[in-house]
Amino acid sequence: MVTIEEYASYDATGLAGLVRSGEVKPAEIHEAGIKAVELANERLHATVEGPWDSPLDASTEGVFAGVPFVLKDLCCHAAGVPLHLGSRALAAGIVLDHDSELMARFRRAGLAAVGSTKIPEFALCPTTEPLFGGAVHNPWDPTKSPGGSSGGSAALVAAGAVPIAHANDGAGSIRIPACHTGTVGLKPSRGRIPIGPGMQEAFYGNVVEFALTRSVRDAAALLDAVHGNLPGEKYGAPGPARPYRDEMRGPQSPLRIAVCLDSWSDRPVHGDVRRVLMSTIELLSDLGHEVDVVTPALKWEEFLDALTTTFCAGTAADVIPLGEAIGVGLSPDHFEATTIACAEAGRALTPVDLARAFATNNRVSRQVAAFMADWDILVTPTAITPPVDLGTFDANDASFSAQEWVRHVITPHPMCALYNVTGAPAISLPLGTTSDGLPVGVQFGADVYREDLLLGLAAQLEQARPWAERRPALHVTNLSEGS
Repeated sequence: MVTIEEYASYDATGLAGLVRSGEVKPAEIHEAGIKAVELANERLHATVEGPWDSPLDASTEGVFAGVPFVLKDLCCHAAGVPLHLGSRALAAGIVLDHDSELMARFRRAGLAAVGSTKIPEFALCPTTEPLFGGAVHNPWDPTKSPGGSSGGSAALVAAGAVPIAHANDGAGSIRIPACHTGTVGLKPSRGRIPIGPGMQEAFYGNVVEFALTRSVRDAAALLDAVHGNLPGEKYGAPGPARPYRDEMRGPQSPLRIAVCLDSWSDRPVHGDVRRVLMSTIELLSDLGHEVDVVTPALKWEEFLDALTTTFCAGTAADVIPLGEAIGVGLSPDHFEATTIACAEAGRALTPVDLARAFATNNRVSRQVAAFMADWDILVTPTAITPPVDLGTFDANDASFSAQEWVRHVITPHPMCALYNVTGAPAISLPLGTTSDGLPVGVQFGADVYREDLLLGLAAQLEQARPWAERRPALHVTNLSEGS
């Protein structure tokens, strides 16, 4: 029998190693995993489906064979598992008879899903507090948000319920929850992970699929297992020169690292976040890297205006056809107020509006590419604030216009959305805490397709400033003791 304490002490690579060695049987791991998700869910309210009595089928030969896993309720889908997309409009769920390609790859990797996790409605918010199912709580402080839109997945990983969880990212939705829950959040390059076959892109290529993990080596091993082009995909990425797991040895030579201490947006960086950034600069220098404080020359208002256009157009493209298909239009009985506001604003846009936004995005991407010609890594805050109180982002507040809502949700983590627009990879690492012990993430970005640089540096930082033993108050090992 595997105890909750034993189960939660391993990352996914470690659990899979126990199964391969014959020390434990997969059924023992899954029994502990399902119990752990149940314990965490009682306090965090993170799942929308499950935990199920038994996991979904998965390969017994994959790199993560025997490892419990959860699916985010968006994009990647499993045959027979209802998709709700965080919306009351889909309370009954959409049930498909086939896996998405990424889900099939998760299964081949051995990951056995035991449930699906909540998202804000249509993933349009940096917190996870949908009217459909209610708020997910942060295991570090249940009065705080775990972030969004992958907040349900992040809460369960941080609480020790699962070592790895599906997530996706359209403006920071992997990295923001990683930042606020003390987990590892890698957003791969556009085209690195297939999004089909049911769609060619989401939000004009801004949405990228992957996962949240507790360790860097799990992120690397999972990327090895699921990356690669799928015929018919709109975007594709070249394969890596060597397996990503090989990057765990760390950088082979000093890196040129730029650090941006500014918020870039129109709000200041919180003092605790700035302190962690300064500590990160010191650590990077101690590790022998060339570090300098530099601010990229980017125009915030121009960028935000273009992002607002694609945000609203993408919302309209998703929500309006759904409302028409189920015969409810944009009824407030089925959709949250800011979803309706953004969909209506998107409906009013013209092709010329979209063309102007795409032109801005092109300029930004070219500027960032030119900047990265001089640097290997750009370091920024993942979020310019620590974890926020639940209720800070009320998606059902009808007083917001679409433009006001997009500014409200993007401004606290502006450098996250930058990487969705450029398509370059970025990772959030839990490198510090606030004065009262809440996690603070630092974002590291590289040039497009250079996940190898990010993972190598991340592995070095994890070794230099380990976070594996840092546990939140609402951790399954505490919950199993009845606290």
